[in-house]
Amino acid sequence: IIGGTAGGRKLHVPLGLATRPTSDRVKENLFNIIGAQVDGAAVLDVYAGTGALAIEALSRGAGRALLVDDASSAVEVIEQNLKTIGFKERARVEHIRAEISLKALVEQGKRFDLIFLDPPYRINPVELELVVRFAARLLSERGLAVLEHRSTQDIADLGAWVTVCDSRVYGDTGLTFFKRGED
Repeated sequence: IIGGTAGGRKLHVPLGLATRPTSDRVKENLFNIIGAQVDGAAVLDVYAGTGALAIEALSRGAGRALLVDDASSAVEVIEQNLKTIGFKERARVEHIRAEISLKALVEQGKRFDLIFLDPPYRINPVELELVVRFAARLLSERGLAVLEHRSTQDIADLGAWVTVCDSRVYGDTGLTFFKRGED
């Protein structure tokens, strides 16, 4: 963890290559960009991996977080990290496919102030479009979503349901920031 109350703490990482943790450099720049948006935020971390983005947000003052991942090894590590850092009471973990979780959250009328989407770089474009569309519908009025992707991936047009605010490149990682657009 880079900043906040848990700054300097190390997170556990699942064994193998299935999880691609966000680098500290990308994470630091991401949180510098979103700044005060974190204060008191309701956070959704999709394809959560180690839980690093949501845990970083909680460390920096987010109110609560929902972390979603469909890999058993990731879910176990996220639970362990939340317990180790002491954020278990402010977070909930779902072991479920992203699009299923997001669809259910939309149907429940849930809203989030910050949404982190860090799908596998080889995600099917149709699945990515669906996930982005659901995420946009989950954003609160002040909400902001961040999509982490391969820097060479063309994501210029995410659809009318989002308004792209910013896009940054850090080596092979791209970050695209968006707000809710038209439904």
